[in-house]
Amino acid sequence: MGKTVKIALAGEGGQGVQSVAEIIAEAANEEGREALYIPNFGVEQRGGVSIAYLQIGSEPIGSPKFQKADVVIALSDRAVVRTSRYVNENTTFVYDTSIEGVDELLPRNAGRLLGIPALDVSKKELHPRVFNIIIMGAVVKATGVVSEAEARAAIEKKLGYKFEQDPSLRELNFKAISRGMELVEKAQ
Repeated sequence: MGKTVKIALAGEGGQGVQSVAEIIAEAANEEGREALYIPNFGVEQRGGVSIAYLQIGSEPIGSPKFQKADVVIALSDRAVVRTSRYVNENTTFVYDTSIEGVDELLPRNAGRLLGIPALDVSKKELHPRVFNIIIMGAVVKATGVVSEAEARAAIEKKLGYKFEQDPSLRELNFKAISRGMELVEKAQ
């Protein structure tokens, strides 16, 4: 991986974008890469748009801020609107097709639009609690910034204590990351 990959993940507070960014940054560090993660929470106490800025590369990262992202993941209608300023013709824009009316909000200048039914899949196939892990799988597949194995190891590190209490959660989370990767593969 030569250049630094710039990622903006955005969603409503509570959707888990900060957790996803943190886990991916840890996975990148474990693979010996440079990773920089900066959280940005909405001004509202609850329900504001939360954005995670993540950069991963093989060289030291000079600046925590970036003007345009290589990949944007937007998980709500307000997140789609808030992240449009980070989009240009080189950006892959991943959004949740479960969002009502999202098509009218999408940035038309994105290089690639990838719609995935993450929320529907979490509710109907797996469990709403693993929505963010489905998104993590989508990020891993869309960017290639970390391997699936390293992403799984980072999930294990972060949630291992919960897996000890309920081993079925491990299988559910690992199924969710694989499913997120499949959704992006189908959308491409």
